[in-house]
Amino acid sequence: MLVLASRSPRRADILQQVGVQFVVDSADIDESPLPGESPRDLVSRLATAKVRAVAARHPHDVVVLGADTTVDVDGDILGTPRNMDEARQMLHRLAGRTHEVHTAVCVGQHGRFATLADSAGVTMRAFSTAQLENYLATGESLDKAGGYAVQGAAAEFITQVTGDVTTVIGLPIPVVARLLAPLGLWPGHLHP
Repeated sequence: MLVLASRSPRRADILQQVGVQFVVDSADIDESPLPGESPRDLVSRLATAKVRAVAARHPHDVVVLGADTTVDVDGDILGTPRNMDEARQMLHRLAGRTHEVHTAVCVGQHGRFATLADSAGVTMRAFSTAQLENYLATGESLDKAGGYAVQGAAAEFITQVTGDVTTVIGLPIPVVARLLAPLGLWPGHLHP
């Protein structure tokens, strides 16, 4: 059995689209960055912490998968905005430039944990204040790292993704396949 340690509907959608069977049991952990922690180290630490927290509630043979995503602008971490003003500030900072998105995935079973991270570059065009306000009015930005969803209404602002788009969405399929295939949990018709 596979347990997804996330309440993210996007992560669940990705797993469903590739045919992975799972149940959801989300973790509730402190996601604050540690002093001096890099964005990539942060997502690796948090993905692992989520899996450890959820694995502690399940039998030892259950496989738990967790992930964490952050936006990285010049080494600064842009997580999930707490409110509309914070989302607005994040999107202003991202406009007209390229940033990185880091997603780490952790899989745990029998007290062993494996964590891999992937990164993708996202280039966002400049946009007007009216365009930004129209986007913010969708409400989409409030539960997304960096305040936007590449697969949602913000797609109109994205000019290029360098790397795997599923990394930007929050669950990189190649990484998940690499971690789940050895456990027999990756659909046979898909090759990692």
